[in-house]
Amino acid sequence: MKRSELLRLMVGTLLVAGSQLLPKKAHALGGTLPDLDTQAPDFDLEAAGQDGALGQRLSLDSFRGSWLVLYFYPRDFTSGCTLEAQGFQRDLDAFKSINAAVVGVSADGSEKHASFCSSEGLAYPLLSDPGGSVSKRYGSWIPPFSQRHTFIVDPDGILRARFVGVNPGPHSSECLSTLKELQQL
Repeated sequence: MKRSELLRLMVGTLLVAGSQLLPKKAHALGGTLPDLDTQAPDFDLEAAGQDGALGQRLSLDSFRGSWLVLYFYPRDFTSGCTLEAQGFQRDLDAFKSINAAVVGVSADGSEKHASFCSSEGLAYPLLSDPGGSVSKRYGSWIPPFSQRHTFIVDPDGILRARFVGVNPGPHSSECLSTLKELQQL
């Protein structure tokens, strides 16, 4: 078996949710997940960041040309969500060094996101998805909350990996490892 074939097989095995392999077409508690190897669902949401700036909008097109780790989470300032956010912040330089952006999405408002970013020292944007319209497109919505799912999108906007019902503690490291393997293909 050629090295490239072996890597494809390994990456396919890494597309794990918890400890379950997910088929290309999959369902999760939050709905139908978007298919792998297809165009990622578009979004256009208000962003908030550590600087407190509100009103900026980010879309899938904002990240063309770089990899995107798009993670959905239930609420700002809760223990699991804080742990997950801190993990992504801890690894942010490693993501940046391999041309990847990190973005969080929840139903919380932009002002709450700005406060959360400031409180936790988050240097990446959080997007406000009130009503869950984008979370629904990503199969990550059980009203009134986004579910803890993560998606890796390639520089062309193609969905390459997904994680469902993640463990917030080690999750950033899992994403970083999977992203590095995807980039080897």
